[in-house]
Parts: sequence; C-alpha cells; structure tokens
Amino acid sequence: MSTLSKSSSFLRGALVLSMALVCGAAMNAQTTDEANTTTPVKLDAAVPMYSSSADQSVTSSANTNLAMNVKPFDFLNAMQYGSGSRSGAPRYRGGNSNPDGSNKWVYEVGVGLTAPVQDTSTYLKPSYSFGAGFGRQWSKHIAALLQFDWDNLGFQNSTLANQLSLYNTIIGYCNASHSCGTTTTIPTLSSVGGTSHVWSFTIDPTFTIKSGEGVGAYVVAGTGFYHKTANFTTPASGVYCDPYYGYCYSYTANSTIDKYTSNAVGVNGGLGVTYKFSRFSNERFFAEVRYVYIANSQKTGLTTSTVTASNYTATNDYPANSNKTYYFPIKFGLRF
Repeated sequence: MSTLSKSSSFLRGALVLSMALVCGAAMNAQTTDEANTTTPVKLDAAVPMYSSSADQSVTSSANTNLAMNVKPFDFLNAMQYGSGSRSGAPRYRGGNSNPDGSNKWVYEVGVGLTAPVQDTSTYLKPSYSFGAGFGRQWSKHIAALLQFDWDNLGFQNSTLANQLSLYNTIIGYCNASHSCGTTTTIPTLSSVGGTSHVWSFTIDPTFTIKSGEGVGAYVVAGTGFYHKTANFTTPASGVYCDPYYGYCYSYTANSTIDKYTSNAVGVNGGLGVTYKFSRFSNERFFAEVRYVYIANSQKTGLTTSTVTASNYTATNDYPANSNKTYYFPIKFGLRF
C-alpha cells in the first residue's frame, strides 16, 4: 500500500509538469499568432519563392536596403517632372506648359493713353486707348501675340475751326448756285465737333529680357492692318413723340455731317515692364509704350484756301485723314 501511494504521487507530479509544458507551448503559439496578425507580412507577387532560408535572408536584407533608399517625394517629383536626367533643369509635364514651366498660351488686356506726335499732332490731340491680345509662348523669353487695339484721338481746336470755315464756305456756294440739289437755303453751321480713332489688328513678337518673380522687362515689335477714321459732328435739334403715351419733347444731339476713312499697313515697336504679384501666380501687371507708324496714302482734297466755285462739290473735305500717322500708345494692364 505504501508503494502504491508513492507511485500515485509520482504520477500526479508528472501529470502536473506535462500540463504546464502544454500550456506554455499554447501561450507561445498564441503570442506568435497575435504578432503576425498585428504586423502582417505582405508578399510581392513579383518576388519568387525561395526554398532555402539562406536565400530568404539575403532577399529580406536587400528589400530592407531598397526600402531605406526610397525617397518619400519621388512620387510627387515624378508627377511634376518628365523623364530624363535629374541632374539638369526640370522638365514640366502637362499640355499647357513648356519644358521651362512657362505657359504655352498668353493673354493680355490693357487701357491707357494715345499721344499723337510729329505731323499728326498738328491736327489731332491725345485721347484714350485700350487693347487685348492672345498668342503662343514658346518659352519664358519668346512669344508672339495677335492683338486688337483701339486708339482714340481728338481734334485740335484749329482743326475744328478750319472745318467749320470750310463747311460754311461750301454751304455758301451751294446756296448761291443751288448745285447742292435743293432749292432750299441751307443754314450755316454754328459749331463743329468730332473725334478720330485708329483700330488695328497686328502680330506682335515679344522677347522678355528678364523673367521670374518681381520686376521684369520686354521688347515688342509688330506689323498689321490699321483703319483710321475721322468723324465730324454738329449739334442738331429734333422732336421725339412717344407712340404709346402721346407726349413729345425736343432734344439736341450731335449729328454726323461728314466722315472719312483710310486703310493702310503699319508697324509698331516699344518697351515694357512687368511685375509678378507672387511666385504662385501667373498674372503679371504690365506697363508699356510703343511707337506706331501708319503708311497712309495721301489724297487730295479741299481746304478753306483752295475751295472755289468750280470745285466746292468735291467729295474729300478733310484730306488730313489720309496723312501718314504717328503716335505713341501708352497702356497699363494685366497679362495671364
């Protein structure tokens, strides 16, 4: 009985030890599974499976070194720059950008002053100006724009005085001989006003001397079609009656009495400065001055000193409109 009791005690001790070992192994397996669940290993389908632990060790070391050499902004750089050597200048991607980062297309709009010079200033005076253009830009330095400009000009007081005298002289001959086509006496004019303007379409190559942030500078030259107009008016009175309410009122407004046009080829050239508001914007403020020459063809016509009883019915009473034209357009605006 005592032997059996000792044997039973030994068996109970062995059983307890065995259970402790089994529980320890189970806990170790669970800890390993949780670690694998927390940080799963991602296998690349392109990486071949290795049969030996040595090969796997070498591959794991190489992958670790490769991961350490990857730069975090390579993806962003790849999106911004094109392929090629990274040691040179960056190449910008996108259909609207040139390799140097400038936009392929440029737009501008501006307003300012038109100042006649040389012979033109003897019969015209300064007035307002505005224009707009768009074109192709090949780099930060070279561009060409198709531009529309409206350059307004006023008449000198001496010009208006000469026209008033000329028109009243012609009216006097007309009333005397009735060759104007009417037997009714035409009243003389009390005053004459009017304006002149030039509108144009030109192609203007531009070379930017200095680009980048802050202040820049450029030169521009171009050629194109110029249309010159002179329009003379006089105050006229009239009566307007409203057809619905039936009331009438009189008014005085400038009425066109004479108009002349001249078409010619012209050239222009000048200098400009720009200012970029910030490094993150494409807009630039610009100020420029150009010199414009229009090769108008001179036409003969009447002046106060040349009108006679035999030629007063001539059609050109303002030959100065066909004079060669010279002026400075000065504009301020925005370029995109």
